[in-house]
Amino acid sequence: MSNLTRRSFVALGSAIAASRLLPGSEPALWMPPKKLIWTDVVDWPIEGRAFEKRLEPYGRLPARAKGVVRDAVWGLSRHSAGMLVRFATNSPELHVRYRLTNARLGMAHMPPTGVSGADLYGRDGKQWRWIDVTRPSKQDVAKRFFVNQPSSEKREFQIYLPLYNGVDKFEIGTLEGSALKPLPARGAKQKPIVCYGTSIMHGACSSRPGMAWPSIVGRALDREVMNFGFSGNGRMELEVGQYLAELDASVYVIDCLPNMTPEQVAKRTQPLIRQLRAARKHTPILLIEDRSFTNAWFHKARNADHVRRRKALRDAFDALRKDGVKSLHYLEGDNLLGTDSEGATDGSHPNDLGMMRQAEAVTVALRPLLR
Repeated sequence: MSNLTRRSFVALGSAIAASRLLPGSEPALWMPPKKLIWTDVVDWPIEGRAFEKRLEPYGRLPARAKGVVRDAVWGLSRHSAGMLVRFATNSPELHVRYRLTNARLGMAHMPPTGVSGADLYGRDGKQWRWIDVTRPSKQDVAKRFFVNQPSSEKREFQIYLPLYNGVDKFEIGTLEGSALKPLPARGAKQKPIVCYGTSIMHGACSSRPGMAWPSIVGRALDREVMNFGFSGNGRMELEVGQYLAELDASVYVIDCLPNMTPEQVAKRTQPLIRQLRAARKHTPILLIEDRSFTNAWFHKARNADHVRRRKALRDAFDALRKDGVKSLHYLEGDNLLGTDSEGATDGSHPNDLGMMRQAEAVTVALRPLLR
């Protein structure tokens, strides 16, 4: 071996040895990678998943609702809005992979992260804080949420499932030898908040699932929230109400006005409330007025529509109270998205700022009602 070759070989060996000692070096470059273990969470206690007998693993209505509720409602019930996977692990890295039911990953006014993303939060010891979200580009989604986060103790996490898409299968990946266990659903100890409403409740147009207002309320109150928002189809229908009445809720939240005419509000509010009250004698019910379009100050006809719908809801509320219906509560809608016209994506659907504002108003209204 020539002196030049020998010197080059020695230099190369020294460089390799040194690279192994560099702080922050990627272990996978020089150590055999550990095996990744995948866990299907379908049989875990998924929060926001209300009924046991479903046609699909992450459907929001029971199988027997098909053909009873309108087809549009049934199709939207296949979305996993409001569901979250809660777990504890000491794995130094965390992965997810899942398959979406629909190839439409995003919408014109709502990004794929919100429509089809899975949104990870972790507990910092005091509160839930955001960590990362998937960025779907196809129906089969895979992401490594974090790496090189060693921990001798299990840390708590929760992942919000997609808002406007369904999930066929959802798996969590942890390193071999790490502990992983589901956390119990909070509804097992404290009755869940059951919400029935429109696209706004469904999650439009938050940038990610954790920013839908029911998700924010759940974190603020540390409660399970069941999201029965049906985009364009939250219309106070008794066919939907019968399934909500089966759920032992801590409170019912009804926020359907954006999808209804004043005549529908006048006709349907009392029957829905009486249906719920017949099944649940003492459960508080919160009626929410429609949020104001953020450009209603300019489009006077829109503002007039708000006035008519709200009058119909207030009249029904007053009639129910006069007739002796107890534990019925009311939240005005004029300022739900704020007063500066900045709270919506398209005038109607809240952006993240609007979602935060509505969540804060609903949280304040719910606190004294929870038991």
